[in-house]
Amino acid sequence: MALKAIKNQTLIGLEVEIVDSTIKNQIGIKGKIIDETLNTIKIQIDDKSKTLLKNNITIKTKWKNKYMKIRGSLLKRRPGDKEK
Repeated sequence: MALKAIKNQTLIGLEVEIVDSTIKNQIGIKGKIIDETLNTIKIQIDDKSKTLLKNNITIKTKWKNKYMKIRGSLLKRRPGDKEK
């Protein structure tokens, strides 16, 4: 149920950690999502940002006081298509 709810919300503003990635040096990246497209998320990390492909990553985030891991490929929707 929580996955369905988070899939229908914008990800912008969520604090996330990359817990798995096909690009190993992305594992461990932590920060706040500041932008989102159909295929990518942009994460603010201190004074810089990184854009990551959703298909390549698994994120961990806190949603309604519970931590959850989500494969980025499950989050592939345009932000404008969400919340409807």
